[in-house]
Amino acid sequence: MDGLLQFLETNLPWLIQYKYLLLFLGAILEGLNTLVFGGFLASVHKLNVWGTFLLLLIGHSISGYVWYAVGYFAGGKSIDRWVRKDEKGRKIIVKVEEYFHKYSARALVFTKLTFSLTIATLITAGSLKYDLKKFSLFSFLGSVCWVSLTFFIGYFFGQSYKFFLEYIKGFLLFVLFLGGAIALVYIIKLILGSAFIKSLFITDKIKEFSYKIRDGLEEFLSNDKDDDRS
Repeated sequence: MDGLLQFLETNLPWLIQYKYLLLFLGAILEGLNTLVFGGFLASVHKLNVWGTFLLLLIGHSISGYVWYAVGYFAGGKSIDRWVRKDEKGRKIIVKVEEYFHKYSARALVFTKLTFSLTIATLITAGSLKYDLKKFSLFSFLGSVCWVSLTFFIGYFFGQSYKFFLEYIKGFLLFVLFLGGAIALVYIIKLILGSAFIKSLFITDKIKEFSYKIRDGLEEFLSNDKDDDRS
């Protein structure tokens, strides 16, 4: 790690000089990898822990306003160009929009823990001209949850890296632990996203099942009446 920093200081000094600014911009423009990387660097004492966390939280919150603005000024057409060409994606987005109409607060918080649904929900909020004060509150709560999860996973892997660094030296170890932290966050986000999507469709499945039971009972009762008449 120290060798890497020495290399950057020698060849790319601006990366070290503007590290906080770059992390801030990364939190706005990229998100996941930047949040994990920030936690990792803070863990190995290359950055201030709480200062970095707050900086990343602000950056991630600002990104929400960017997508809200896209929806506000471009409307739902921005989503149409993005996913509606794909049938499966179209159905999911329709469900997200329905869910947002019913449970806007939950949608803004929970979808921050998913991949593609985050942007779709933020754009939907903007296209519907959702109350900005409410949006700010619930989007911020979602950012707190997501930044906390990713940052402290990066921090934990950074602590583990420091432990093994006592016995093993080398850049490969740094890549291994940082890559492990990022991979874990991707897996968690995929699981959470899959669970959220399934929850969107479960009500339809319950309704479908109840209709089948109702139709079956009606058919059974009508058959009984026919038997009694005969």
